[in-house]
Amino acid sequence: MGIINLTPDSFYAQSRVEHEKQLLHTCEQMLLDGASIIDIGGYSTRPGAPFVSEKEELDRVIPSVSLLAKHFPEIILSIDTFRSTIARHSIAEGAAIINDISAGEADIDMLSTMASLQVPYIMMHKRGTPQTMQQLTQYENVTLEIIDYFIQRIALAKDLHIHDIIIDPGFGFAKNLEQNYTLLNELDLFSILQKPLLVGISRKKMIQQVIQSDAANALNGTSSANTIALIKGAKILRVHDVKAAIECVKITSMLN
Repeated sequence: MGIINLTPDSFYAQSRVEHEKQLLHTCEQMLLDGASIIDIGGYSTRPGAPFVSEKEELDRVIPSVSLLAKHFPEIILSIDTFRSTIARHSIAEGAAIINDISAGEADIDMLSTMASLQVPYIMMHKRGTPQTMQQLTQYENVTLEIIDYFIQRIALAKDLHIHDIIIDPGFGFAKNLEQNYTLLNELDLFSILQKPLLVGISRKKMIQQVIQSDAANALNGTSSANTIALIKGAKILRVHDVKAAIECVKITSMLN
C-alpha cells in the first residue's frame, strides 16, 4: 500500500503532493514499482497535527479520487479518513477501501456507512486525537489490550454485517517507543483475530529514534522493521517507498 498525502503538513515531506501533475506522477511510479493499493488522505494524523474541517478534507480528497480513478481505471484506492461523509463520497467517485484510524469511534455514522457501502474496512487502534494521543500511553499489556479492543470492534462491526475487515495495530498512535517494539515483536499474536494485518511503520518516529535519524533518512530502518513485520504475519505494508517494500516482500517470501 503506497502512501500519498494530500496534506501540506504530513511528517514525511516526500509523501506530499501539491498539484495534479505531481499526484499522477507519484501514483504512476508507485504502481510501476508494484503497489497493489494506493492510500490517499486529506487529514494529517501525525502527533500534534492541526484540525482540518470536513469541507477542506472533501476538497482535498474527492477531486484526487476522481482524477486517479479516471487515469488509472484498474487502481485500488484506499481512503484514509475517519469521517463517514468522506468515505461515502470517495467510494462513489471510484475508491474501493476505507482506512479509518478510529475504527469507527470518531464518527457515530461510520460503521453504519460501512455497512451500507460493503467495501473493505481497515480498523486501526488508537487513543485520543492527534493532539492528545501521545499522553495516552498507559497500558498493563499493550498487545493484549489492543487485541481485546479489536475483538470488541470486530464484534460490533459484524453485528452490522461488516465482514471484510482489515486490522491495523496503529504503530505510533498512543504508543511509546518500547510499546511500539513490543507490538512489533508480538505481531504474530494478532493471528487469533483471523483478520488480515496491516502494518504502517514507514519512516515513523519509532524508526528514527532507534537509528538516530530523521524521516528523510529512515528508509533502511523502515525496511528492517517491515521485514520483521512480514515474518510476524503482516499481510499489507503501508509505505512511502513501494520499491523497497516489494523487495522486503520478495525476500521474506523465500522463507515460506
